[in-house]
Amino acid sequence: MTNKPVTEELKKVLADSYTLYLKTQNYHWNVTGPSFRSLHLMFEEQYTDLAAAVDEVAERIRALGDKAPGSFSQYGKTTSIKEGNENAKSIDMVKELANDQEVILKTLKNALDAAQEAEDEVTADLVIGRMTTHEKNAWMLKSSAE
Repeated sequence: MTNKPVTEELKKVLADSYTLYLKTQNYHWNVTGPSFRSLHLMFEEQYTDLAAAVDEVAERIRALGDKAPGSFSQYGKTTSIKEGNENAKSIDMVKELANDQEVILKTLKNALDAAQEAEDEVTADLVIGRMTTHEKNAWMLKSSAE
């Protein structure tokens, strides 16, 4: 039942999602400055969503008959998201996370293409939902950086 092109793209989504989760949580913990409260809360909303997404994507990989990667070394080899710097200024954190939303959207687009090619509507639906969330997050972050 495994559809390798779909699961391989989902593994990239998983790696990007987990790395972005960790980075967003790092920034949640370490943000400072006059916008602390609003950024702290927004980052928490986003990393909480990413935690649920990681589980959903991993379970979809399993449902398709493949193993879901689950180690930092595997994610480090696969992710397109750069690690964060907890000492960054709050505006730089926001800009980085906004950029990361665009990065993960590209990864999701590749997964969507693979799912559509395989006529896998369930995976396509999952990916489109994630794209909707990341587009909204990008908008929120960009609006916070103005």
